[in-house]
Amino acid sequence: MPLQAPASIDSPRLQIRLVTRADLQDLMAVNGDEAVTRFLPYATWSAIADAHAWYERMEKIQATGTALQFVLIERRSGRAVGTCLLFRFDAASARAELGYVLGRAQWGTGLMHEALAALIDAAFGAMALRRLEAEVDPRNAASGRLLRRLGFRREGLLRQRWVTKGVPADVEVYGLLRAEWVARGTMRGQVDGSSTQLFGGRPAG
Repeated sequence: MPLQAPASIDSPRLQIRLVTRADLQDLMAVNGDEAVTRFLPYATWSAIADAHAWYERMEKIQATGTALQFVLIERRSGRAVGTCLLFRFDAASARAELGYVLGRAQWGTGLMHEALAALIDAAFGAMALRRLEAEVDPRNAASGRLLRRLGFRREGLLRQRWVTKGVPADVEVYGLLRAEWVARGTMRGQVDGSSTQLFGGRPAG
């Protein structure tokens, strides 16, 4: 059975929905920033053609039923300020991997914590997943802190797991079980503005 998005995912400051081509202009400001894409597996976008190529890749991946590419719409401005991705869905194990990217203007606002808390609620609720995983470059300390605050456990280090922008890179592997999330109580809507949420999991593409 393919991975299916719930009717809506909302948080106090965000609407989280599937990406559309109309979001690409806003996402240029996110993925066109080298500080944001530093640890990501794809090159910084330099033109709108890069955005369209990414969108077409994501459409193909979503068509397999193994991924859902979400965009974060800021309620105040109505603009797309980041993305979240569920991918590598394994139906037999009810497992998926998590990726996320946030525009630099929103770093330090707690917005990605808010977004992921809402998405995790949906993943373990309406989407009936049992386990979420994330891979993070160890140099991306803010991303590791974010996952740990959400209840993920660091489960190991994979040496030179990926070649990112031509350089072999280690990754830290994180995991979160549905039972652990339920035991913590829902964090949806809780925001800690003192945190520094940047960008993190390795999205496909």
